Amino acid sequence: MTKRVAIFPGSFDPFTIGHESIVRRALPMFDKIIIMIGFNSNKQSFFPLEKRLKWINQIFEDEAKVEIQSHEGLTVDFCKQVNANYILRGLRTSADFEYERAIAQVNKKMHPELETVFLLTMPEHTPVNSSIVRDIILHGGDASMFLPQKLNMDEFKKDEA
Repeated sequence: MTKRVAIFPGSFDPFTIGHESIVRRALPMFDKIIIMIGFNSNKQSFFPLEKRLKWINQIFEDEAKVEIQSHEGLTVDFCKQVNANYILRGLRTSADFEYERAIAQVNKKMHPELETVFLLTMPEHTPVNSSIVRDIILHGGDASMFLPQKLNMDEFKKDEA
């Protein structure tokens, strides 16, 4: 039987409670979920790739069905490389849907075996996004309510980033 492998792609700069919720809720649907941290070597991230990999590994250290990898390039190429036939995406708003629909349709055209699975964000996570969380951290605010509980908040201090 073919394994159901999903890619959950994103920059995850940082990985929020909304991201964690999507992955945990999708676990029963797939045999494996690969959280793929996409990166562009020409762009400056707020948090270094190494820290993002470490933090996401911490969050899912007890979950055998979750892997964390990084990739530079097209998500469809990564899907082919790891034999994944699903892309997992979370939707917060109708604007997210329109953006994600266009990407999913292009991905489907480029890799016809690929299906994109959308999960709606939990209502309490709708306003949470990485940009807002980064801004809170950048200005010395307490972002702990928006970040997974397993993470050490001291590591998110502006001078530590």
